[in-house]
Amino acid sequence: MLSARTGAAGSQISEENSKLRRQSGLSVGSKDRSPKKASEKGKDGSLGPSGQTQLRAWQLALAREAEMNWYLKLWDLSSEHSTASSTGMPHRNLGKSGLRVSCLGLGTWVTFGGQISDEVAERLMTIAYESGVNLFDTAEVYAAGKAEVILGSIIKKKGWRRSSLVITTKLYWGGKAETERGLSRKHIIEEIVRAMTHVINQGMAMYWGTSRWSAMEIMEAYSVARQFNMIPPVCEQAEYHLFQREKVEVQLPELYHKIGVGAMTWSPLACGIISGKYGNGVPESSRASLKCYQWLKERIISEEGRKQQNKLKDLSPIAERLGCTLPQLAVAWCLRNEGVSSVLLGSSTPEQLIENLGAIQVLPKMTTHVVNEIDNILRNKPYSKKDYRS
Repeated sequence: MLSARTGAAGSQISEENSKLRRQSGLSVGSKDRSPKKASEKGKDGSLGPSGQTQLRAWQLALAREAEMNWYLKLWDLSSEHSTASSTGMPHRNLGKSGLRVSCLGLGTWVTFGGQISDEVAERLMTIAYESGVNLFDTAEVYAAGKAEVILGSIIKKKGWRRSSLVITTKLYWGGKAETERGLSRKHIIEEIVRAMTHVINQGMAMYWGTSRWSAMEIMEAYSVARQFNMIPPVCEQAEYHLFQREKVEVQLPELYHKIGVGAMTWSPLACGIISGKYGNGVPESSRASLKCYQWLKERIISEEGRKQQNKLKDLSPIAERLGCTLPQLAVAWCLRNEGVSSVLLGSSTPEQLIENLGAIQVLPKMTTHVVNEIDNILRNKPYSKKDYRS
């Protein structure tokens, strides 16, 4: 999948279906297949708007289960053969498209072709793949194109079926020359929407999305696509973590409900700030110590950065009570947002990746009470006129 970038620098499939059934108030095994709440029916006995929504959710769950059962029966497989069942990695639809992605993905920013060796990159991808991750994200600008090459080489070497993977890349910062960057026809095709439609029609990609676009820009792209019978974007890649919430929690939910654009989020640990490694300054081996990341170091040692570290210390008891690390709590907190299709992880060591993947086990513990506890400590929950997650 391609993303157009602006110029700004453990549950199983059956459990996912059960969740949808619980939300709809229906049971597949029950003879009574009508919404259980009387308030969802009109005076004439017909379903109201809420009941219709729940009915559609139930029908979707039933269709998914039937499709999976048919596939397994066709190939004489048991449910244990499915990735979600064997690894415990939940999968979600990317926005309202039919593309199913693992709720955790592996990103290659900074690491592949730069901070880590090719051998470590291969180990990271292997751990992710064997843990049920099917989403791998890169960009033409990462390590001046080396990240894309390394990613492709590892996939070829491992012999993984291309049809089992979702590869996302991003376009904009292609090269140093003016003709090698941007989204003009010289770089890929003149208009972004027309360009992405052309790429998809040519079979070079299946879907396209945006990265770091404003809600207004995404809506404009959708309108252009509909007006000229072209293909609209299905997702937006946005930064989302404990200290960055406005866009994903207020702006994107509205787009999801209006035009079906989902959220693929990145930097769940805020470039390592939430990892806890910067509690006592900037370690020499950390990302913030690199010359090209002076901006990150300045952010950490700033007054706001010190306040964030104090809040992280206050969050530590919650992590201890849930039996997880602070990074796992932070990733699970991102995943608890139902509007997030997938969270991209960035790791420089196998140990870090394994730890972050463990957030899947913490997700069921993210109750309303726990989320409220976290909000009371952070005190940065953005104001929204309507709760789109209800």
